[in-house]
Amino acid sequence: MKVLLVEPGKAPSAVELEDTLEAMQQAVGGLIQAVYPFEDLVALVCCEEGKLLGFPLNRALFSPENGSCYDVIAGTFFLCGAPPDSEHFESLSEEQLERYRARFQTPELFLRVGKGLCVLPGGTPDD
Repeated sequence: MKVLLVEPGKAPSAVELEDTLEAMQQAVGGLIQAVYPFEDLVALVCCEEGKLLGFPLNRALFSPENGSCYDVIAGTFFLCGAPPDSEHFESLSEEQLERYRARFQTPELFLRVGKGLCVLPGGTPDD
C-alpha cells in the first residue's frame, strides 16, 4: 500500500509498504498504534511506546478548533487510508498524499522548558 512515511527531522516521503503487521512494526520501530486525528479517513500509525522508549520527537498534532498543540508523535510514523468498514489499512489517494505531505513538510522544533515542552515552527527539513 502507498503510505506517507514521516521520519524525525526529514521531509515526508511516499513509499510502498507491505500490508502486514511485521512491515508496519518495522516501519515505526515497534508495536503499532493507530490514531485518527484528522477529519478524513486517514490513520496515523506510530510506535505505541515511542515516547516511553525515548524515540526522538517528530511532529506535533494541533487542535483544529484553536490551533494549540495537544500531542507530539515520537519516532517514525506513517499515514494511510483507514476505511470505516474494514480491519485493514489501504493506500492514500494522490490528493491525500499531497495534502499530508504539505502538512508535515517542515518539522517543528521542540524545546524542553522545565517539565513542559515548547513547540516552535521549524526550519527546512533534511532530505
